[in-house]
This record gives sequence, structure tokens and C-alpha cells, in this order.
Amino acid sequence: MNVIRKIEHWGDVHHSKWLDYLRIVLGLVIFGKGVSFVSDTSVLQNMITQNNIFGFSSMLISMAIHVVAFAHLVGGVLITLGLVTRFAVVIQIPILLFAVFFVNLTPGFSSPNSELWFSVLVLFLLIMFWVVGSGPLSADAEMKRKTGKRYA
Repeated sequence: MNVIRKIEHWGDVHHSKWLDYLRIVLGLVIFGKGVSFVSDTSVLQNMITQNNIFGFSSMLISMAIHVVAFAHLVGGVLITLGLVTRFAVVIQIPILLFAVFFVNLTPGFSSPNSELWFSVLVLFLLIMFWVVGSGPLSADAEMKRKTGKRYA
């Protein structure tokens, strides 16, 4: 547990304000992806059914799509606001790992497969914000200021 606190402290100390703007954009992108999942469920379900390497039923795939959409909607808002950012990021990382290795990697590394590269970039940013945290322009920092704790 001490190592986690040291990583959090290092991330809090070495956080530039431009990273906050990047965090906000990342949260909005994840929220937008959640909205697209909710608005076009049938196309997404057909795509996953075609690449179904695990043999999941269509009911389980439909349920997974709705869980992922909910996680993206809530997580995107939390990341954008900077509220419990590390928790919201940790929830998103397994989803993006699955997307990179099982959904987007199936078509291959071709340049038209831009969804793979986008997923890899978002995964990298999520891991980065897991380390550096939410930053000074966030709801977390504002709550620390109100309680009297110093935000480095």
C-alpha cells in the first residue's frame, strides 16, 4: 500500500495544467464512445458476434455492451470532472484492454484499422492518468482545498 501512496504523491507533484485539459478531452471522448454504444447497439452487437472468439451467446454480448456503455458514460463524466479519477480510470482499463486485444486486433495492424490505434492511444492515456491522477483543475483538487489538505 505504501508503493501506491508514493506513486499517487509523485503523480500529484508532477502534474502540469495542460495534462488537465488532456484529461478533460479524454473523458469527453470516452463519454462520446458510451453515447455511440447506446445509440447503435445492434451494429456493435453484430460486429462482436462476427469476432466472437469466446463463443458467447447474443444475450451475454448484449448485456456486456450495455455494461460497457454504462461504464463509459459514468467513467467519462468522472474523468472529465476530475472526480475520483484514478478509480474511474481503473474501471476503464480492462474494457480498453479487451477492446485492443480481442475486438480491434482481429482485423490486423493495417493502417485502415484506425479503431485499433485509437484504442491503443486511449489505453495509454488511461494508464498515464492512473499514475498522475486528476491534477489541480479537478473536483478532487477542489475538495482537497476545501478540507484544508495541500495539493502539491
